[in-house]
Amino acid sequence: MKQQNWLDTDSLRGSDFSMSSAFPALMRKVFVWMTLALAITGITAYGVASTPSLIMAILGNKALFWGLIIAELVLVFSVSGAINRLSLSTATLLFVLYSVVNGATLSVIFLAFSMTAIVKTFLITAGTFGVMALVGYTTKTDLTSMGKLLFMALLGLIIATVVNMFVRSSGFDLILSYVGVLIFVGLTAYDTQKIKQMCQLAPDAGEHMQKLALLGALSLYLDFINLFLYLLRIFGNNKE
Repeated sequence: MKQQNWLDTDSLRGSDFSMSSAFPALMRKVFVWMTLALAITGITAYGVASTPSLIMAILGNKALFWGLIIAELVLVFSVSGAINRLSLSTATLLFVLYSVVNGATLSVIFLAFSMTAIVKTFLITAGTFGVMALVGYTTKTDLTSMGKLLFMALLGLIIATVVNMFVRSSGFDLILSYVGVLIFVGLTAYDTQKIKQMCQLAPDAGEHMQKLALLGALSLYLDFINLFLYLLRIFGNNKE
């Protein structure tokens, strides 16, 4: 789930500085938080998949599985929508909790795909993500217009995915996977540029700006996870 306009950089443009002295620290926090969240998700997913009682509880109880999905949505909207009312420690705790819950739901990929396919796809994802994040960080081109188009494309992808849940076309599913990759490759560059602009304009590295950096980390985390899942559907060797 992506949150559009999670940061309005125009609200920070009234200051008298060209680049914030807090810029390096905030950018570092963004990527450290994102990396830690990915590590927590990966460890949780593997741990759940390696524990028969836990994985069977998730697969054998639809109420529990859908409860985890709903919990993920609630946590994302809680962090994104109530960030100004939350303390930094509470927002961080919710982000960590979301990473754990997401790891639990993603544990099923270890049953559907081989470890080789998962590791290979993770490395492809990491490389692709890194390149596009670098593009977003270094490009002089304003990606705002591209970002708006990508969000509209994402909405279309979600609708098409729901439709295909009823149609169940494997060919259409593969097409949607390629489209998903293109969308999240673009969103990675777009989000990185928005985060860079936010950190450059930050008046300080106080709690408010750190909470915005946490939102940036969440945005990039979601880009990475979604990119990984779509690539896994393309490159993964299904065990069946």
